Amino acid sequence: MSKPIALYLQDAHDLRDGLDYVQYAEERGFHSVWQAESRLVRDAIVPIAAYAAVTEKIKVGTGVINNWTRNIGLLASTFLTLDDLAQDRVICGIGAWWDPLAENVGIDRRKPLTAMKETVTVLRRLLNMETVTFDGEFVHVKGIELDVVHGRKEPRNVPIMIGATGPMMLEMSGEIADGVVMNYCVPVEYNDMALEQIKKGAEKAGRSLDDVDRPQLVVCSVSEDREEAIDQSRELLTHYLAQQPHIAKASGVEEEIVQEIQAILGWPATHEQIQEAKHLVPDSLIDRITASGTPEEAKEKVERYREHGSTMPILYPVGGDYKLLIDTFARK
Repeated sequence: MSKPIALYLQDAHDLRDGLDYVQYAEERGFHSVWQAESRLVRDAIVPIAAYAAVTEKIKVGTGVINNWTRNIGLLASTFLTLDDLAQDRVICGIGAWWDPLAENVGIDRRKPLTAMKETVTVLRRLLNMETVTFDGEFVHVKGIELDVVHGRKEPRNVPIMIGATGPMMLEMSGEIADGVVMNYCVPVEYNDMALEQIKKGAEKAGRSLDDVDRPQLVVCSVSEDREEAIDQSRELLTHYLAQQPHIAKASGVEEEIVQEIQAILGWPATHEQIQEAKHLVPDSLIDRITASGTPEEAKEKVERYREHGSTMPILYPVGGDYKLLIDTFARK
């Protein structure tokens, strides 16, 4: 049996083109497609509904939504609706978001572990079609249930996977989630730490590490021109290191480099600012935290993440040739 592979889409393409990419990935044997929801640009729910509507087998996941901006009732009914559209093909990837973006839209991300645990606990119970009363610190519901009158009333098979980066969230994810969406822009050695934390959490719940799925986002830039592939990843890393400090921390990049990049980039960053700052990202870093290069080089680098515990790489295509990436990793 071939090892599963998945596709990650963000916002660098026309949304209708995304439908073509997903259909092509399905034809080529990809396990799933995951839609990002990170910056204030493209939500995840609308695209995965569209992807589900034009496919038959490929699974669709949120990679990842946050647990702060959707009321728990709406969150549960959203995934119920998606499962109505694509039964047993929907995956809920959910994360704790990040500052300063959350803070800039008025979200106080206090006690992120508690907030996530309450969200996952109540969401799972609602999707199990239970009547739920829960009075937590963040989630407060009284006698609510998914009020299905027309349609399937049985529990829904929607795996809940937490997008976790830090050690405490990784451990809790191992304890309460069906899986962990491990982050991108990290060296493979990061995975060794992550697996220890996930295992620790799984054992708290009487499970083993093998009981916790571990898909992982991997930045993947593929081109027959190696230098072109490397440069495409350089631009992406410039953007991420400046604006997503949790990723910068996990990547192991020197703080001085991050500060220099941040001093150049505004919010949102312009193309000109990225071009000005990208020289600060060395080739050695691109090699260490992405899968960039020729098709053969990219495959070899993705395999490193599998060797360090990822159960399924979720490939984030950098650059415009999505079909080359899909063909490079095709399962059929």
